[in-house]
Amino acid sequence: MNEYTEGIVGSILTMEDNLKREFEILLAGSSKLAFRVAFSVLRNSENAEDVAQDAFAKAYARFQDLRDRQRFRAWLVRMTWRLAINRLRSDRRRAAREAVPTEILQPTPAQTILEKERAERLWSAIDSLPEKLRITIVLSGIEEHDIREVAELLRLPEGTVKSRLFLARQRLKELLA
Repeated sequence: MNEYTEGIVGSILTMEDNLKREFEILLAGSSKLAFRVAFSVLRNSENAEDVAQDAFAKAYARFQDLRDRQRFRAWLVRMTWRLAINRLRSDRRRAAREAVPTEILQPTPAQTILEKERAERLWSAIDSLPEKLRITIVLSGIEEHDIREVAELLRLPEGTVKSRLFLARQRLKELLA
């Protein structure tokens, strides 16, 4: 190597050493902060430690891109917060995938009987409503038409449909209580 190349290599190594030292100094004052931020999201110390370590590694890798070194704490907090949120979402998705779907579980005979009795009571209460309330609640609640569609089907103003739905729900609440 010639003197010029040695000088360039030496200055690059010095810059890298300076960056490392500066990062270490800034990180020393912020290491507990990263853990606290991760823990506030995750509520689990092991996961919080993992996220904080990931944040430190990511911060180290991207430290030279940080323009304003005075904003290091805010930058680290934001990075840790995002990593913790991503970890939380990932854990929730994993838990949802691993959970036993409730649709697969067969209801017990007792549950089936209770559901049948509940449905019979509901239909009995609906049948006891005046016809104008009954038809409104059936079209809206059971047939799942929206207010506008019910109004068109019954040739009534939407306000009247809303009023009838309110009255029907109130009566059903009284009857089923």
